[in-house]
Amino acid sequence: MGNQTFNLIEEITRLDGTKYYELGSIPHNGRAEYAADHGYIKEVRILKVNIPRTQHVLAVEKYINEHYEALPLEYDGWEEWVKTPEMQKEMDRILRDNKLG
Repeated sequence: MGNQTFNLIEEITRLDGTKYYELGSIPHNGRAEYAADHGYIKEVRILKVNIPRTQHVLAVEKYINEHYEALPLEYDGWEEWVKTPEMQKEMDRILRDNKLG
């Protein structure tokens, strides 16, 4: 599938106002900004850049790359990356490690 490298953490606000956190990159953030500008999500904010490449980041990155394709910048829609409970625990650890959770 993809071969994305993630180095930042984003807060994404869905259309219903709920928020979730995601690993991202500059291209991913550009897609999120495009999605927000076109009404597919409400908002995206970068919370932290240049996060350490820990085993937790590598695990989530591998999972996303194996299960999701990198979409073009001007993709009409927004694809939320659904994680298994195990991968969500890894994401929660990333947030704690970066003092965001």
